[in-house]
Amino acid sequence: MGGSLAGLLAAHVLAEHADRVTVVERDRFPDGTRPRPGVPQARHPHVLLEGGQVALESLLPGFLAELRAAGAPCLGMPSDMVLQQDGRWFRRLPATTHIYTGSRAQLEELVRRRVLENPVIDAVEGTEAVGLLGDASRVRGVLLRDRSDGARGEQRALEADLVVDASGSGTKAQQWLTAIGAAAAHEETIDTGLAYASRIYRGRSGGLHDDTCGYYVYPSPAQVHAGGALPLEDGTHLVIVSGLRGEEPPTDDDQFVAYIKKRLPHPLLHDWLDEAEPLSPAFGYRRTANIRRRYDLRGRRPAGFLATGDALCTFNPVYGQGMAVAAMSAVVLRDTLANPRRVPTTRRVQRALLAASRQAWDISAGADRSMPGAVGTAVASKPADRVADWYLQRVLERYPGDPVVGAAFRSVLGLCAPVTSLFAPPVARAVLFRPPTPTPTEPPMTSEEPQG
Repeated sequence: MGGSLAGLLAAHVLAEHADRVTVVERDRFPDGTRPRPGVPQARHPHVLLEGGQVALESLLPGFLAELRAAGAPCLGMPSDMVLQQDGRWFRRLPATTHIYTGSRAQLEELVRRRVLENPVIDAVEGTEAVGLLGDASRVRGVLLRDRSDGARGEQRALEADLVVDASGSGTKAQQWLTAIGAAAAHEETIDTGLAYASRIYRGRSGGLHDDTCGYYVYPSPAQVHAGGALPLEDGTHLVIVSGLRGEEPPTDDDQFVAYIKKRLPHPLLHDWLDEAEPLSPAFGYRRTANIRRRYDLRGRRPAGFLATGDALCTFNPVYGQGMAVAAMSAVVLRDTLANPRRVPTTRRVQRALLAASRQAWDISAGADRSMPGAVGTAVASKPADRVADWYLQRVLERYPGDPVVGAAFRSVLGLCAPVTSLFAPPVARAVLFRPPTPTPTEPPMTSEEPQG
């Protein structure tokens, strides 16, 4: 259920184990790289973190070369970006990780084309799932309805040995499971009320300044407004600005620019917008809560049903983790099904899928938990979190300028190294015994040369 990245990649993996895989998608797939209506955040910035790059290349060999050939910008971090957090500019040290910043629609179209080439996989478009078949012991398929028939259209059954919910953050699986006598999953939530707005611009000279590919001001409890500009595949830049509950950015074109001038801590982005040409209206987005559905916990869980992607774990999009976790979850699904030593029961596979999203959840939920006004069932910190929070605060103070701490922390944020790497001896020595390295007092408009 769902033809977005999580659903397509899960279908790709399952095609190695099934005679037929059917992808049920409520939208019609667009021709080319137009955004789908069912991806409401598609008009906003997306980044593909390094962990997602590794996963996609593992699933679809040669994919990153296709992405580059399609023009997707690949930015070295921090060398290619002007970055700020808590009033400190980051040193533009040589890159230790890379992100792709092309449009969500472009990446999704490339994945869709590769996946649907497989004759085992069928796509049923313009059709929505409206319920599950089966009972509390086993799910045996889904009820479908053609969307063109409306809410009262005739329903039809699609029997299946396995149903995978990849329908996104708006999943209705909780109600459907209850309807067949099974238990809904416990939901953990953290919601800061963050909202953002985005608009496409083209710079007068085509880009930003000098060798700068993008700008970004990171949010924090002390600086709750964030924003920046990231390059797209066609040479334009997607500008984003965000604020918390009660100070949501406007989508009126003039007010959008005024909000950036007033709320961001430096005029760098606003000055560029004064010279740039707007190419789209401003679009807003407000569904940014972190939601984790704990299907791994005990309860009346039916066999034959799995959840993945945003249907399992939704992250605040401002941290750019969703696409990477969708790909990493598909790798875990592949590896768990292929493990010759353990029978891939529904519970075992579901636990593995949750584990694939755990680090991203810890990063996103951990950051949002400390934001002012955060609410939800998982906001409260545990006593053991205090020491970890103290250490992490020292990491945050050092990673804008310290090469060792910065490289380690970027690897963790990029989901390509475990959190434990922050406690490796060279990093721990810098965190515990060295003061923060001085950082630029003004925006660094050029990158630093490699040493040695």
